[in-house]
Amino acid sequence: MKEILLEHGGGGESTGKLINDIFLEAFSNETLNKLEDASPFFADGKMAMTTDSYTVNPVFFSGGNIGKLSICGTCNDLAMMGAKPGYISCGFIIEEGFGIDELKTIVKSMSEELKKNNAVIITGDTKVVPRGNADKIYINTTGVGEIVYDGLSSSGIGEGDMIVVSNSIGEHGAHIFVMREGINIKSDLKSDCRSLWPLVDLLIKAGIRIKAIRDATRGGLSAVLNEWARQSNVCIKLKEELIPVKREVKGICELLGFEPYHLACEGTFVMAVDREDADKAVEAMRSHEYGSNAAVIGTVDSEFISKAVLETGIGTKRILDIPAGVLLPRIC
Repeated sequence: MKEILLEHGGGGESTGKLINDIFLEAFSNETLNKLEDASPFFADGKMAMTTDSYTVNPVFFSGGNIGKLSICGTCNDLAMMGAKPGYISCGFIIEEGFGIDELKTIVKSMSEELKKNNAVIITGDTKVVPRGNADKIYINTTGVGEIVYDGLSSSGIGEGDMIVVSNSIGEHGAHIFVMREGINIKSDLKSDCRSLWPLVDLLIKAGIRIKAIRDATRGGLSAVLNEWARQSNVCIKLKEELIPVKREVKGICELLGFEPYHLACEGTFVMAVDREDADKAVEAMRSHEYGSNAAVIGTVDSEFISKAVLETGIGTKRILDIPAGVLLPRIC
């Protein structure tokens, strides 16, 4: 590896190699090495911290914009560690010439999403760069929250656990690609960008025994499940017909040769739960608008160690590979 390529930011195999070969080699420590969406630490209570930068193109899309995405993404990463979002920092890098009205719209959407998470921005920074030195606007957000459900870990999954998804997959990635490439497809497809803490909080209060939980962003469902399979040394086996995928997403994938399991979500998570709680978890999530298509989609066993396997509708099995190369750059 002699230079950075777009594929290094795609959330797939190249991203993992970059993290392991460059960043972990320099910054390795017990907390960072777990590679969770957010890292726990102790203050007055047990807390979690996460950070993310947002460069999505286009800046505005059906279902949200870069501002809404920045708050959802950071609050969702905290929620995936069982942490209630609380305090956010926000940094803006704005290209000279960006519209004031557009900026106001972005900031308003951020304010609305903060209220849904009962979180506040307590510090920030703004930089303006000359025309041509950025693509309109970039946003970085760092979040801190109190862990109210402890013990979540991508290495804590065992045989007999069930794999559950909170909603249909691939909508954000499919929609962003269609918008960016100007593909004229008549559909109501939009991004699933939304805050997930209300749904996670519902599951916690319902007493669901959650082993691991992750929002399926870059690299989609397949990236999450391959990581879990390796870290827990298990086989994660999915049934294709049980995975909720909207008709519009299936159509785009068939047209362009994509796998829906590789496409990013920005408001859908996958989790491993105790077998006895799987149906209860689905029932609880379907009672909320953000979990209307929740479903049990697979199981955990030991048939193909460290692999995610897809059982197709005709009874065959195939390895569900992690995305490689550039699929959809700049989806977040």
